[in-house]
Amino acid sequence: MGKFVLGPTFEEMLHPEKIDRKTREIAWKMRKEDPLDPINLYNISWRDIDNRIYYFVLPKEFTGVDANIVVLYGKDFPTGSHKVGATYSILMEKVLRGEVDPTYHTLVWPSTGNYGIGGAWVGCRMKFDSVVILPEEMSAERFNIIKEYGARVFATPGCESNVKEIYDKAKELKAANPEKVRVLNQFDELGNYRFHYYVTGNTILEMMDELGLGNGRVSAVVATVGSAGTIACGDRIKEVYPEVKIVAGEPVQCPTLSLNGYGGHDIQGIGDKHVTWIHNVMNNDAVVALDDIECKKLLQVMTDEEGKKFLKEFLKADDVDTMADIFGISGVANIVGAIKMAKYYKMSNKDNIVTIATDNIDRYHSVMENMSKTYGELTRDEARHRFESYVLGAKTDWIFEGTMDNRLRWHNLKYYTWVEQQGRSVEELNKTMSQDFWKAESGKIEEIDELLLDYRVRNKE
Repeated sequence: MGKFVLGPTFEEMLHPEKIDRKTREIAWKMRKEDPLDPINLYNISWRDIDNRIYYFVLPKEFTGVDANIVVLYGKDFPTGSHKVGATYSILMEKVLRGEVDPTYHTLVWPSTGNYGIGGAWVGCRMKFDSVVILPEEMSAERFNIIKEYGARVFATPGCESNVKEIYDKAKELKAANPEKVRVLNQFDELGNYRFHYYVTGNTILEMMDELGLGNGRVSAVVATVGSAGTIACGDRIKEVYPEVKIVAGEPVQCPTLSLNGYGGHDIQGIGDKHVTWIHNVMNNDAVVALDDIECKKLLQVMTDEEGKKFLKEFLKADDVDTMADIFGISGVANIVGAIKMAKYYKMSNKDNIVTIATDNIDRYHSVMENMSKTYGELTRDEARHRFESYVLGAKTDWIFEGTMDNRLRWHNLKYYTWVEQQGRSVEELNKTMSQDFWKAESGKIEEIDELLLDYRVRNKE
């Protein structure tokens, strides 16, 4: 094995204090001075230089529910999104196993946004020629960032939910040069699952121990489903708290899990009109559908100066400013989903719900500008109406519990994408019904870490 650019182990992403101190200090310094320096790979973690976890407890004056809703936010990762952890984990595993080589292979990252951004950043930092495939209707910021990170980008027809078009383009690129092109698909690469199972899941468990909120346990994990990587944290949490509800969110405009449905929507990063291979649906306890327009309107309230002014009438100014800084559209969808589930399950102040903010407003300024053009400039009265309607007035509709019948429906939907279109076998599909399959995949983490530590010894990193 030659000399490759590699970063942290899974254990070091979970506990960055275990990284060589000098390396970590330089990496933390370079996150501001030179975000494109490969040493920033060592900043892939849910913790800062002082080991503080990136979380925020939503004020109950905002949520209107008794349950404690805690948000783990990803804006302080390299690239401004936790998706960089998934892209690094997938590529790191393949490098260590000798499946890809930066001196030869071109990487293709099929994406609807933050995964492609993460792939562009990680792939280029690890010296790979990288190509990102992205639907043409995604925000302008996404395309610009990918190019800034050094990758090429192909725009495919459609919006967030047009994933088949992305797959088709990836197949076209692969067919043109099958020996050289390697497709790293977030929707079926289990390195994505492993990152969130181990790093995100254990971070949440340690965060709850630190916080001491409610009964100290996790009552629910609510995560909107894009690749279904993030919701994998629920599998780890359920091992410790078997009563936890793992809740998947999706757009009501594209209710694939909810109603076997389809459609277009604009909660960028989720709702991709198929059930992903790495989604452990047999461990899912419910699905909740959210309205994309409501989520975008609420994000505008949380980030527009007029909306923030309204919120500061009854919330601490620092809390309002923090919320304006840590949420993007899918993050807003997650907190609305968490509020709906708190009401649905009639949760009390003893209950803790954990959810995720994948990115922040930096990805969506152009979207907010279009909102103002479409619906007019935000006023105080409109901000109050949106807050009272979409947050305090969140209803317990569009919720589908994980009965055995529903879980089988969610599982069966995988057939059409993965067997008919992507060439998986029925035997492979059926294996994913068993929790033994998922335990075996998470069980590979220690082996992968040992490979990386051995590589360092041999190359004296």
